[in-house]
Amino acid sequence: MKDRKQLASQAAALALEYEFDYGCCPQCVLAAVQETVGLISDETIKASHGLSGGGGLSGVGLCGSLVGGILALGAKRGRDRNKFAKGKFIGNFSKANQLSEEFREKFGGLTCQELQQQFTGKTYDMWKPEEYQAFSDSRGDQCARTAEFVTQWVVERL
Repeated sequence: MKDRKQLASQAAALALEYEFDYGCCPQCVLAAVQETVGLISDETIKASHGLSGGGGLSGVGLCGSLVGGILALGAKRGRDRNKFAKGKFIGNFSKANQLSEEFREKFGGLTCQELQQQFTGKTYDMWKPEEYQAFSDSRGDQCARTAEFVTQWVVERL
């Protein structure tokens, strides 16, 4: 079996490739985790679709890559439904918080709009086709790099 760092590099490369080829960063992160270490169901990947672009392309929520990473952590460390009454399972919150803080340090924000500002100097209305295209044209590989970073980080710690 491959060591964890090797697996994480492989997963990160997949997430980067998927983001360039298909978009929808939370799905790219989750698919890369699924293909390298398992844990993630097809239903989870499907359910994450609307979380792209800060949630429904609103820009105001967390970056979809970060959300995908938090979902992957939860698939391993999260609280099962039948354990609701057994406590908060703080360990999962701790890892998600650690990921969020390292993400903020690396990319300068947590929300899609904060990252748009960091990457391009302005924010966009993703529901206006011309603004969506302008963002796509001006962001370069930055969104794909968020998926790469998150996937690497998560797989190293699962």
